[in-house]
Amino acid sequence: MQIIPVLDIKGGRVVRGVMGDRANYRPIETPLAEGAAPVDVARGLMTLGDFRRFYIADLDAIEGGPANDAAIAELGAAFPQTEFWIDAGVRTSADAARIMTAPRHVAAIGSESIVDAGVARDLAGEARVVLSLDFRGDSFLGPAEILNDAALWPQQVIVMTLARVGSGAGPDLERLNAIVARASGRAVFAAGGVRDATDVAALAKAGIAGALVSTALHDGRLAPADLQRFA
Repeated sequence: MQIIPVLDIKGGRVVRGVMGDRANYRPIETPLAEGAAPVDVARGLMTLGDFRRFYIADLDAIEGGPANDAAIAELGAAFPQTEFWIDAGVRTSADAARIMTAPRHVAAIGSESIVDAGVARDLAGEARVVLSLDFRGDSFLGPAEILNDAALWPQQVIVMTLARVGSGAGPDLERLNAIVARASGRAVFAAGGVRDATDVAALAKAGIAGALVSTALHDGRLAPADLQRFA
C-alpha cells in the first residue's frame, strides 16, 4: 500500500487544498516546514517516511496559466531518487510528452483537462502515464467515454474525488470499489478524503494500490509508525 504525498503548487508555493475550491487555496501552514516553499515542505514530509514518489498538482498550469516549472525542477534536483507524478493540466498527447522529457516525471492526465477521449486512447499504453478519473460529487469531469470504456485506461489509475480533498470526509469507498471491479488488474489509487490509518487499512482491504494524501500527513493523523506499517 503506497502513500503518495501531494504537493499542490500555486504561485511557486505549496497551498492547502480543500474540497477542490482552487480559487481559495492559501499557502500551507504545517509543522513540518517553516514556510510554503515546495522543497522545504517536501523535506518536512520526508522526515515522516522515505517516500518513493510525490504527486504534484501544478494548479496554475491546470487553470491555464504559466506552469511552475522552476519549482518542479528544484524538487527534482533536491530529491534525485524520487519519482514525481505531475498534473499540469494536460490537454493533449504532446502536453504529456513534454512532462515525460524529464526521466523521473510521470504525466498525470486529469480527465477534467484533456480535450477528448482520443488523448486517453493514445496514452493508454504508455508506462509513464497515470490517468486521473476526476469526480465532483456525483458528476464525472471529462469525456464520458473515458469513464465508460476501461480499455482507455493505462496501467495506473487515480480516482480523484475533489469534493473530499482536505474535507475529512473519508474516502469514497463505494466509487473506488466500482472502479477496482472494472480495472482488470490495473493499479487503482485513491485521492481525496483519507483521514487516518483506519482509512488506509480500509483502502488496502478494498484492493487499492495506494493513496494520495496531504492533510493527514501535515496534521499528524498518519504518523511515521502508520507509514511504516503500510509500506
